Amino acid sequence: MARLLIAGALLAATLPVAAQSLLIRGATVHTAGAQGSLQNTDVLVQGGRIAAIGTGLTAGDAPVIEANGRPLTPTLFGGVTGIGIEEVSGESGTRDDRLALGPASDMAVRPEFDVTLAYNPDSIVIPVARVEGIGFTLISAGSASSIIGGQGAVMRLDGSVDPAGPKVLYLALGSAGAGQSGTSRAAQWMLLDQLIDEARGRVPADSHVAALTPAGKRALAPYLDGRGTIVVGVNRASDIRQLLRWSQRHGLRIAIRGGAEAWRLAPELASAQVPVFVDPLANLPADFDQIGATLENAARLQAAGVRVGFAQASDASHNARKLRQLAGNAVAHGLPWDAGLAGLTRVPAETFGVGDRIGTIAVGRTADLVLWSGDPLDVASTADQVWFDGRAIPMRSRQTELRDRYLHPATPADQGGLPRAYRTR
Repeated sequence: MARLLIAGALLAATLPVAAQSLLIRGATVHTAGAQGSLQNTDVLVQGGRIAAIGTGLTAGDAPVIEANGRPLTPTLFGGVTGIGIEEVSGESGTRDDRLALGPASDMAVRPEFDVTLAYNPDSIVIPVARVEGIGFTLISAGSASSIIGGQGAVMRLDGSVDPAGPKVLYLALGSAGAGQSGTSRAAQWMLLDQLIDEARGRVPADSHVAALTPAGKRALAPYLDGRGTIVVGVNRASDIRQLLRWSQRHGLRIAIRGGAEAWRLAPELASAQVPVFVDPLANLPADFDQIGATLENAARLQAAGVRVGFAQASDASHNARKLRQLAGNAVAHGLPWDAGLAGLTRVPAETFGVGDRIGTIAVGRTADLVLWSGDPLDVASTADQVWFDGRAIPMRSRQTELRDRYLHPATPADQGGLPRAYRTR
C-alpha cells in the first residue's frame, strides 16, 4: 500500500516537461468560444499550442489521434476548491486553506494570507480530478476570524508549482460571515467600509480601531483599484443587492460564488457584468439565505445576460470531477448546452484572468484538451485522453491503481503465496 500511495503521489511530477505536437483528426470540436461546435474537424497542435483548426490538416511527423467523431473540449474548470491545499478533509494537518489567528471572536483581518504558497503539485487529489478532464481550479482561502478570507488563484493541474493567473480575494457575506462580524450581517458593510477607508489612508495606522497590517494594506490595493477580482460567497437576494451597491460605490470588480437567490436580481447582475458561479443542485432552503433556491437558477441568470459558471457547495476538492454533472443538471433545467460548457471552461478562465491561454479551443491557445467518449455533460461519458500543452498525461490515479489491484481476486500463484498488499511486481 505504501508503494501505491507513493506512486499515486508522484504522478503529477512524472509528466513530460516538453511541449508536444500532434494532430487530433475528425473530432466534434466544442471550442467553447466564438466558433461554437464544429463537426468532423481537425485540431493541429504544435509546440504545445493550437496551430490550426479545420479539415484535411496534415500532421507532418507529429502523431495522429483518430477521434472518430468523439467530442473534444478544453480541459474543464474544477470549481472553487482546495485541490493541492487539502489532502484529507478530516485531517487538519493536511489542510492549508483556512486561517485561524486566536479566538474567532477576535477579528483578525489578514488579506495578505495567500494560500497559493501552500500549494502542493504532488497532491494525490490532483490526478483523481485530472483523469476526469479537470485541467484548472481556483483554490480558495478562508478565515475563522474575518469575513475577508485571504487570497487564492487559478492553478493548472499539469504539475505547475506557481499560479496560472492573478490573485483573487475571498469575501464571505450573509449568514456565512455573521460569526466574524458581530453576529450581524449589517455590521459586515460597516467593517468593509472601514477597511477600505483604512487601506486608502483615511484611518490612521495607529488608530485604536485600525485592523490592517501594512502588508494587508498592500494586499488590498489592487482590488480597491479595480485591478483584481473579489470572489464573494453570498446567497440571499438582499445581500446581493447590497453587494452590488457597495461594489459600484467603491469601483470594485466582483464575482459571486453561490448566489442561490441570484436569479431574483438577474437584470441588475447582467447590467453590472458580475459573473455568478452557482451550484445547480441547490434547490432546497438549506438555510434562511437560500429560501429562494431553484434548479432553474443558472438558466434564469443566463437568459438575462449574466455570465454563469459553476461551483460546488460542499466537499468540492474531492468531488471536482462531479462539476460537469452539475452543469448537465443546469442544462436539464433550461440552460443552453453551449452555456453549460462555457460555464466549465471559458467563463471561469475569463473571470479569473487566464482566458487568453486556456478555457477555449482557438488558434494560439495552450493545448489543454480532453477527448471524451461521449457528451461531456453526461455523467455516463468518460475522458478518454487528457492533454496539457499537447502532452498526453497518464490516465491513472490512486483510485484507478486501487481499482486495478483489487478488481480480480488474487491467486496464490499470482502473489507467490503472499497477500496482494505485498505485490511482488
